[in-house]
Amino acid sequence: MTNDAHSTGAPMLSVKDLAVDFRTTDGIVHAVEGVDLEISAGETVAIVGESGSGKSTTAMAIIGLLAGGGRIASGSIRLDGREISKASENEMRSIRGRDIGLVPQDPMSNLNPVAKVGTQVAETLLAHGLANRQNVAEKVVEALEAAGLPDAPKRAKQYPHEFSGGMRQRALIAIGLACKPRLLIADEPTSALDVTVQQTILDQIGAMTRDLGTAVLLITHDLGLAAERAERVVVMHRGRVVEQGPAQQILEAPQHPYTQSLVAAAPSVAAARLRPEAFTTATTADAPSGVPSEQNRGERADVAESTPPRADNIVEIENLTKVYPVRGRSDDFVAVNDVSLAIPRGETVAIVGESGSGKTTTARMLLKLIEPTSGVIRYEGKDISSLSRAESKEFRQQVQPIFQDPYSSLNPMFTIERLIGEPLDFYKRGSSADRRKRVRQLLDDVALPQSMLRRYPSELSGGQRQRVAIARALALSPDLIVCDEPVSALDVLVQDQILTLLGDLQREYGLSYLFISHDLAVVRLISDYVCVMKDGALVEAASSEEIFTNPRDPYTRRLLASIPGNELNIA
Repeated sequence: MTNDAHSTGAPMLSVKDLAVDFRTTDGIVHAVEGVDLEISAGETVAIVGESGSGKSTTAMAIIGLLAGGGRIASGSIRLDGREISKASENEMRSIRGRDIGLVPQDPMSNLNPVAKVGTQVAETLLAHGLANRQNVAEKVVEALEAAGLPDAPKRAKQYPHEFSGGMRQRALIAIGLACKPRLLIADEPTSALDVTVQQTILDQIGAMTRDLGTAVLLITHDLGLAAERAERVVVMHRGRVVEQGPAQQILEAPQHPYTQSLVAAAPSVAAARLRPEAFTTATTADAPSGVPSEQNRGERADVAESTPPRADNIVEIENLTKVYPVRGRSDDFVAVNDVSLAIPRGETVAIVGESGSGKTTTARMLLKLIEPTSGVIRYEGKDISSLSRAESKEFRQQVQPIFQDPYSSLNPMFTIERLIGEPLDFYKRGSSADRRKRVRQLLDDVALPQSMLRRYPSELSGGQRQRVAIARALALSPDLIVCDEPVSALDVLVQDQILTLLGDLQREYGLSYLFISHDLAVVRLISDYVCVMKDGALVEAASSEEIFTNPRDPYTRRLLASIPGNELNIA
């Protein structure tokens, strides 16, 4: 993305020698040291780096929202020449929203669960005098539509729990963009969004940059996104800036060893499968139930056809449908519509599609978290709806989930040690000493230090919390893991480690995965088969190789075309 209208004068935002400290029970932690950063009007600058590198802390210092115990120890932050690093809280309140907008990373913990979404957008507009009681409803709808939410008047009257993860993120984006700020700080703004909606949101941010002269500080672990959307990239590692410069130069010819490792770890749709030997047998003729033949691939009616259960399929799903009654309406909402697919033993089946396509609903029915309206799910040849209480307990040991939102799936009152060890304690796996040893091993497996054991989820970054969730899912050594966006919150280095770990575990223990994701580059690396869902139905299913090299359905081609950085050589 380019912009010839950049200011030629002083930068709109200037950060000089910034240092941020946090006071903890273990003493002072120097989270950010000596950071220099400039952003001109209308410019997009991306900060990239692994979890804990200080990129979000730098952004929160700029907007004056450091977490408890945090303070700006030294340095200068100037906005349009005005020093704001020492501004009072009242002064920062007037700056936030109107001058500096924020799109935070975690939608569920940043939206009020007991207030309607439209009310939360309206609060921002009214607080800054950009709407009145007579026109605020109209302004709210405009903001939601700009953020890509369909049927905005209806959505404005709903609560956050009625939204999918991607829709909640779009609501946060609507709040951040509502006041058309001079600077927008976007902290992983599209990490929960599918690629087509991500493209819509980023196009909207780009339009603001061009039309309003709004600058964007983009915090991301997605190097493809940074390469495509930012003029300049700032690379942070352990609280310091190690390299910065034009996006293409940084990503195509990185100079610092850390930047080189980031680029090398970035997933790409052009990359080979992490377990390439799978393709020696992953042909359409051998495809599992629900994967159509070459002649009928891409035809929805044929995709739904089922075949008799096979002994080498750990899961068989036939004609699965989930219908929700809608209060006040005569027609029901069909979340999943006549889906048939199978998961071969020891292999990975990925389900991809936009937010609301039904992929997570399908996964939750497999996990027995919700009951299907019709259809059959067989695990190891047995209909899971007919399992006895004892069989259900055994089923839950063998089938483990990794959920999309780590914060809401971890008990905030438990330490990390207790969270990871809870499944082992519940099923009484080994002695207490054995369980403690297993917890420490799992912490190593997901690249977390042993010092994390005594911490709580609120003391961890989003990526660190997701790694804890993954460690907990691996605790019981299950046969099947249902992964719902398991690496969406992780930086590329840890994402690469986790994907490699999942591949290694699959080879060593014969694990099977159902992998739900909107990140097609990740799906390319991890999956043997790909099922594409749209509006609750399966529109295309085939081996991963076929989907990515020869997609047949127009919807699949549109998904692939929307991947940020797809045409850039960054991997």
